[in-house]
Amino acid sequence: MAAYGTGRARARSRSFTRHLAVPLVMVLLFTGIAGGSYVALQRYGSPAHEGTCVASGLGTSHRYTTDRAANAALISATAVDRDMPPRAASIALATAYQESQLQNIDYGDRDSLGLFQQRPSQGWGTESEIMDPIYSTNAFYDVLETIPDYTSGDINDIAQEVQRSGHPEAYRDHETEGRLYASALTGQSGANLVCTLGAVGSTVSPEQLRAELGRQFPRATGSGRLTSSLASASGTAPQLPADAGATALVIDPGGDETLGWTLANWAVARAADDGVVQVSYQNRLWDRSLRDEEAARWGEVEGSGIDRVVVLVSGR
Repeated sequence: MAAYGTGRARARSRSFTRHLAVPLVMVLLFTGIAGGSYVALQRYGSPAHEGTCVASGLGTSHRYTTDRAANAALISATAVDRDMPPRAASIALATAYQESQLQNIDYGDRDSLGLFQQRPSQGWGTESEIMDPIYSTNAFYDVLETIPDYTSGDINDIAQEVQRSGHPEAYRDHETEGRLYASALTGQSGANLVCTLGAVGSTVSPEQLRAELGRQFPRATGSGRLTSSLASASGTAPQLPADAGATALVIDPGGDETLGWTLANWAVARAADDGVVQVSYQNRLWDRSLRDEEAARWGEVEGSGIDRVVVLVSGR
């Protein structure tokens, strides 16, 4: 009986080992494939976090998809264009993320629409007006400016005073990221915003970005607070990437360094939509082709036109 019992135990042990071996082999195989794929992607394929942008500060950082970053740039540009303080952009960004996750959606609770989920029935405008991000952002700021303590009051409470939401404490969840992106996109934190993007793969006209500049900064461009021109890329950019077009968009902030950084970070945030491959200002440079650690920050360069923002778009 003892021998029989020992045999059964050994059989059970061999069976257990076989059953354990199959999933173990699968785990090792999957790990090898995943690890190899990651290395291949890092070296030969899509970069990690492709299609996202990051703003840093306050001892942390926050990552947005490029569509959200572009909308954050528009919201911040409107505050700058209206000559409102950076805090206005912080409030608006926290609000828009809570309401729509910074997406210009055509649906919502009851008749709510757009970035800020504004309701035509509550007097925010027509459906088509609210679905225009520039209109809806200006509508938000119109109300914000009527609140006497918006520059010093609690961000959540001020946002709630504008929105009158059924979730009055929800804006607080997005205060930090709102402050990070507002700081970058209103020029307060210098060379801050970086985006990780794949190659453009097509030819883009710098006039496309220039037109958007005029659309998002209508007061500043109309008054001459900032001006823009087209110039030879080789004569204005500190470096000339192989995939850049021959013509650069040169933006002059009129000696206002904070405005210059607003425009530089704005151009990076627009890179996915407008085929931007390089932005330089104040001897700092963002390059679309950089990867890994080099892509996590603006580089340092020497070149002409350091007091102007020089933007190169794809020439392929």
